[in-house]
Amino acid sequence: MQSIRLLSGIGDKGPACMQLTVDNRIWLLDCGFGPEANAHFNPAWLEGAEAVFITHDHIDHIGGASHAVEAGLPIYATTQTAKALPPAANVHLLPEQGQTTINGVTLTTGRNGHAMGGVWFHFDLGEGLFYSGDWSEESDWFTFDMPPPAATAILDCSYHLDDVPQSDRLKALNSFLDGVEGQVLLPAPPSGRAGEMALHLIRRYGCESVMLDPECQSTLRAALSSGAVSTDAQEIAPLLDRGPMEQARFLICDTPNADGGSAWGYVRAWHESGRLGRDAHVVFTGHMTAHARGIRSVTGGYFRRWNVHPPLRDQVKMLARLGAKRFAPAFCTKPEDYLIEELDAEVFFHDRVRL
Repeated sequence: MQSIRLLSGIGDKGPACMQLTVDNRIWLLDCGFGPEANAHFNPAWLEGAEAVFITHDHIDHIGGASHAVEAGLPIYATTQTAKALPPAANVHLLPEQGQTTINGVTLTTGRNGHAMGGVWFHFDLGEGLFYSGDWSEESDWFTFDMPPPAATAILDCSYHLDDVPQSDRLKALNSFLDGVEGQVLLPAPPSGRAGEMALHLIRRYGCESVMLDPECQSTLRAALSSGAVSTDAQEIAPLLDRGPMEQARFLICDTPNADGGSAWGYVRAWHESGRLGRDAHVVFTGHMTAHARGIRSVTGGYFRRWNVHPPLRDQVKMLARLGAKRFAPAFCTKPEDYLIEELDAEVFFHDRVRL
């Protein structure tokens, strides 16, 4: 029997974990934690599993990997994603673009336009199974590769039915930044939107106005040397060897919800000095956890979305490209809403689906 079952990541923005059964083998696709602090990886999901496949290194897709390592399971991931795994991990490297045969099954991987080393999965099972992980086709920084056809698709629908394109998002962000005075902290995942945000800001406000924290510098330096990002990415090179610039107008820092790293350090310092909300502000641009929402609830915290997931138009376009007959809308709180959309593909949720 060949089937797919959604263990987690359906009905909420929770840990990504899908169970793929191929004859008598059980493979897990992603093993996330969070993004909310109480959204744990359930070790029971590993029961019977023979391997784990990880799409990219963001915590809600890789955060439970330590359990797979403790279980001694082989973990399939790209070189970049593997850097985020525990040292004892039994890693089997996947190409960012290419095919790998595993126990007679052909796995095609392609760049997902969302994260460094991030890929989508296409398994040559039945009429094809496509698992997008997180993906975006709107990035000026990352590349997105088109997948082969697949009758069954598990799609990143993190933005649900929201159909606002990135071009409109940038107009709104520009308008906000033009109107706010003082310093602006933009918390971001270093392997995600940090580089693209830096590229946008130096083009609009000049190189001297932007600072990257050491974590972002290190990650983005590796990105430029990898050749895996757009040629325009080289424009941020002057930011990578720059020392501390405490007075730069825009500070791009890890972590994305300002619950750790340099971002949390700046928030605390600004709050304690009375600057937060006066001449120092925090702008969140992605999914906000309870910690980030707490910061926003006090003066000085704002939300302006930066698209790193597909708007509705791209979700629909992907289903048409794949020729999907059935799909699961993952990582959104109300997947049932897709039952009333005019889609050609049948929608499924938790139940095991045969391929």
